[in-house]
Amino acid sequence: MAKIFEAGNYGKAIRSDCKVSIELTKSGGLKIELDSKVKVYFGDHIISLVKRELEFFGIKNAKILIEDRGSLDYVIAARIEAAVKQAVDTDKEYLLPAIPENTNHTNKDRYRRSRLYLPGNTPKLALNAGIHKPDGIILDLEDSVAPVKKKEATILVRNALRSVNFYGAERMVRINQLPMGLDDLDYIVPHNVNLILVPKCESAEQIKAVNHKIAEIKKEKKIKYEIWLMPIIESALGVINSYQIACAENVVALAIGLEDYTADLGTQRTKEGTETFFARSQVVNSAHAAKIQPIDSVFSDINDMEALKQNVLVSKSLGFAGMGCIHPRQIPIIHENYAPNEKEIDKAQKIIKAYNEAKEKGLGVVSLGSKMIDAPVVKRAQQTLELAKIGGKL
Repeated sequence: MAKIFEAGNYGKAIRSDCKVSIELTKSGGLKIELDSKVKVYFGDHIISLVKRELEFFGIKNAKILIEDRGSLDYVIAARIEAAVKQAVDTDKEYLLPAIPENTNHTNKDRYRRSRLYLPGNTPKLALNAGIHKPDGIILDLEDSVAPVKKKEATILVRNALRSVNFYGAERMVRINQLPMGLDDLDYIVPHNVNLILVPKCESAEQIKAVNHKIAEIKKEKKIKYEIWLMPIIESALGVINSYQIACAENVVALAIGLEDYTADLGTQRTKEGTETFFARSQVVNSAHAAKIQPIDSVFSDINDMEALKQNVLVSKSLGFAGMGCIHPRQIPIIHENYAPNEKEIDKAQKIIKAYNEAKEKGLGVVSLGSKMIDAPVVKRAQQTLELAKIGGKL
């Protein structure tokens, strides 16, 4: 009985995806069957893409079924490649042209108030994610992807990095837990990823391993741009080692994942958060000591906006600079409540004014009332005003 190799998703609830089935044959050329509601309009285009890609992989004889639910070219190409790589042993990659919007790179101190998680194997959620204006978009290869779908998800995420316009959001990928996550880097690093999240991080040695693999790929592919790292602390051991992790090379932010952390403690996560207060404070302290951004965990109740607001205000009071989100409707609440309030803006304006006046007078010492103002205080005031402008409060 002939073996059929499959990739992708198909069904009534599926949107913007397709299922590809390939059966290799000894003769007869390529026999392509397309099941799609848009076949009348785009059938010739889809079949042409299938033929070009199969020719690229050297497949001359096969039966191919494409069951389409409104997928774009980058999705179809990813699903074909995933099915082909089950059928034949090949290291070749079929790459569609990268759009210009996805070739920009980000700096270390970019604001990361919000990062929106998207399951890496669910293309419908990625297509319009950027219009909600999160600071970052995470294409997730870890917890949101079923184990049997991991490989095809890496191909789809690679194609998304090249083809989906995220409208200025920082392009992030959460790789799998190490050591499996090191293999993900081959599909991610060469394609203008801005930041990589390292889940369940417990030591600086793990970050060293990630940096080493990234350096190898960059050298091989002649890549010059910076790729930043955001380790996620999700265990008691990770909390204890958080400062060493925060100080590792290329780390620009340190996040905490409270679902796994509370599971590691053997306790339940509550809205009050008393069970996680120590861990959150430790991560904040470690991040600030290493002069990087502390990033809070996601808030899992997507319907309770008031509870989310209170959570953000507590998070901000602890010293966090941002948090994760699992639904676009959480983004405005997060941005609004991490933004400086009137009192903070007024204080920052006074600091900047006092600093500028002292500078004009050639004074070496700057004071506001009875308090001395040094360079870090001025920098924080400048950041406060910049955040206020970004948040529309100035």
